[in-house]
Amino acid sequence: QYFSDIEQIYKKQSPVTFFSNLQKGLGNLKFDKIYQFNQYPMQEFFNQFSFLKEEIERYKKMDYTIILQSSNSMGSKTLEDMLEEYQIKLDSRDKTSICKESVNLIEGNLRHGFHFVDEKILLITEHEIFQKKLKRRFRRQHVSNAERLKDYNELEKGDYVVHHIHGIGQYLGIETIEIKGIHRDYVSVQYQNGDQISIPVEQIHLLSKYISSDGKAPKLNKLNDGHFKKAKQKVKNQVEDIADDLIKLYSERSQLKGFAFSADDDDQDAFDDAFPYVETDDQLRSIEEIKRDMQASQPMDRLLVGDVGFGKTEVAMRAAFKAVNDHKQVVILVPTTVLAQQHYTNFKERFQNFAVNVDVLSRFRSKKEQTATLEKLKNGQVDILIGTHRVLSKDVVFADLGLMIIDEEQRFGVKHKETLKELKKQVDVLTLTATPIPRTLHMSMLGIRDLSVIETPPTNRYPVQTYVLEKNDSVIRDAVLREMERGGQVYYLYNKVDTIVQKVSELQELIPEASIGYVHGRMSEVQLENTLLDFIEGQYDILVTTTIIETGVDIPNANTLFIENADHMGLSTLYQLRGRVGRSNRIAYAYLMYRPEKSISEVSEKRLEAIKGFTELGSGFKIAMRDLSIRGAGNLLGKSQSGFIDSVGFELYSQLLEEAIAKRNGNANANTNTRTKGNAELILLIDAYLPDTYISDQRHKIEIYKKIRQIDNRVNYEELQEELIDRFGEYPDVVAYLLEIGLVKSYLDKVFVQRVERKDNKITIQFEKVTQRLFLAQDYFKALSVTNLKAGIAENKGLMELVFDVQNKKDYEILEGLLIFGESLLEIKESKEKNSI
Repeated sequence: QYFSDIEQIYKKQSPVTFFSNLQKGLGNLKFDKIYQFNQYPMQEFFNQFSFLKEEIERYKKMDYTIILQSSNSMGSKTLEDMLEEYQIKLDSRDKTSICKESVNLIEGNLRHGFHFVDEKILLITEHEIFQKKLKRRFRRQHVSNAERLKDYNELEKGDYVVHHIHGIGQYLGIETIEIKGIHRDYVSVQYQNGDQISIPVEQIHLLSKYISSDGKAPKLNKLNDGHFKKAKQKVKNQVEDIADDLIKLYSERSQLKGFAFSADDDDQDAFDDAFPYVETDDQLRSIEEIKRDMQASQPMDRLLVGDVGFGKTEVAMRAAFKAVNDHKQVVILVPTTVLAQQHYTNFKERFQNFAVNVDVLSRFRSKKEQTATLEKLKNGQVDILIGTHRVLSKDVVFADLGLMIIDEEQRFGVKHKETLKELKKQVDVLTLTATPIPRTLHMSMLGIRDLSVIETPPTNRYPVQTYVLEKNDSVIRDAVLREMERGGQVYYLYNKVDTIVQKVSELQELIPEASIGYVHGRMSEVQLENTLLDFIEGQYDILVTTTIIETGVDIPNANTLFIENADHMGLSTLYQLRGRVGRSNRIAYAYLMYRPEKSISEVSEKRLEAIKGFTELGSGFKIAMRDLSIRGAGNLLGKSQSGFIDSVGFELYSQLLEEAIAKRNGNANANTNTRTKGNAELILLIDAYLPDTYISDQRHKIEIYKKIRQIDNRVNYEELQEELIDRFGEYPDVVAYLLEIGLVKSYLDKVFVQRVERKDNKITIQFEKVTQRLFLAQDYFKALSVTNLKAGIAENKGLMELVFDVQNKKDYEILEGLLIFGESLLEIKESKEKNSI
């Protein structure tokens, strides 16, 4: 009895511990005690041992205990040799006796290092030291904008998902299930009342991440109650009306007549060749797409998405030269005066060896200069005009405008956007953005706007090391001094104009060694320009600034950024601001700070975690999609659509809308005559999956399954093989079979195989109806003649059916036979298509 009383008391009073990355409230719950661990992720060194040495020496001066960790004895040997070469002294090699305030080398299996500020401990793993600058990239196929957008919504356990047949459920992860000795990976999804379904991972394309109209959690569907089917049908009926409106808009645009620019000539080639750097593949593809649009007779309306510093400006410059070369004028519209000035300087420099007159219209110009520019513009003496919304004023008259380039269109007001809409009907328009707003993405996704994407970073660029932390004076001082030691400069973003001078005083007291300047939007133009120029010329170590620097100002020497009250800012704003640093070949740092003792909202936490997660180069597109899932899609298509979006989720809603448009247009998805491939179902009873012992991270598994689904030919297949070995090591047979099945499927899809099924010692291949007009009986015999498998041919309901005898055949022989058959039949199909042209 005595003990049961204690147990009851304990049950009522038992302590509960909550762990959270960021400090936040839990409704009305009050905490008795809050413990804080000031721990930050370890920065990465990208193989730069001289930089590693500098950092070790700096931390040693501050009495830090430094632990370097390798994963095995071979790694330790490599690390020891490198440390010796760079004269970094090791004090201990024994993990049982770590020397305090010294440099230690141990073997261990922690995947990432850490930095304990209060305890003065650094742990640096091989990952941080040898991290390669660029991950190997899987060669991208030409994918539709909708597919490209879909790719960026990675699934995580607990996410809400929509299955296109079963409806809204909760994603539980990937599990390997063994049936009759055959292992296969399945995606588990939970529905109402705890019901679960397991979907073969090859059918993951039937799942999409659930995004509502307002970012709120949905109600789960009940399995097989018909409710989701009805909801989907309602949405289908409704999107058909929207499809009609969009098609009307699209056809109106296609009927507009614009100026068709000439093909490239020697002058254009000379201008393109004068670019002092090597273009990335994405840049070249985007340039080609834009030039093709400009040479067409209908006005161009293309969106160019690319991260800050990924070379959008050079693409725009080549388009501008093409217009000027055909005696047309170009206007470049930018959101801020500072950016107008910077673009003006860059364009002047790039066009200096060509007979092109570049001018600028901004507040930095006197009234007299502005009047002179307007006169020259009217007379055709200005070829390229750069300016803010001032260029949309009625007194700005062009002699012959041919191209408008808009930088970050979403930053202009409604009135200016209406003016732009009118101009778009008459001239070619190229819009540049780093983080497109969801509505713009949606228009591109539906093909209403053409889209070019630059995802490849220039060489010698490193991702910005991003930290989310409570505002901490010692961290600020430490990071500023480190930046100053390497001759660099710092941005300190403080978005309150009224107290910005007070903030400068606080920082001056904290870091008396630094010279500090400040800028904000309420300054006079001259004052603003002078302060920025002084900062560019290195007269200030720190520039305290409002979000006025969000677009523009390219200062490669500024490579550390602090953002105060980062939890108050939108995701794309944070992303743009972070793009201000890391624009040279130095490693850059961004510190996103929130107030100590302040609980932050769930939305703010998601934003900060997202920006921290997207540190790799080229994440602007991902940021836009994540912002959409955090804020919801309600403002995308107006309030009337919210209910429809919520019932099936934004992605499925968009897909149904896309299908409705395709159907109205008699387009690829709706018309079998123009489909390029089918979607074969393969039941081969071969052990083929990704074991946990090979890839344990579920997100990586999904990523690899997506890449297997994208295999299009032997080149992709071999690249994926290399990537797997590079990232995860040599793979087992079950993974080798999985890859080969992916390759076999890619060929069978292209010859419209519907189903491949193995039963006992037979494999039956059934074809789609479309093959009746593609192949004759002799084509099948010809394709079969080159394989190592015996087969019979029969006709079933007017369709060809092949039956392979696989008795005594090993799995690899079966796959090889199917692969050779698929390749051979595809060759026959392509040969026929070629001859029919």
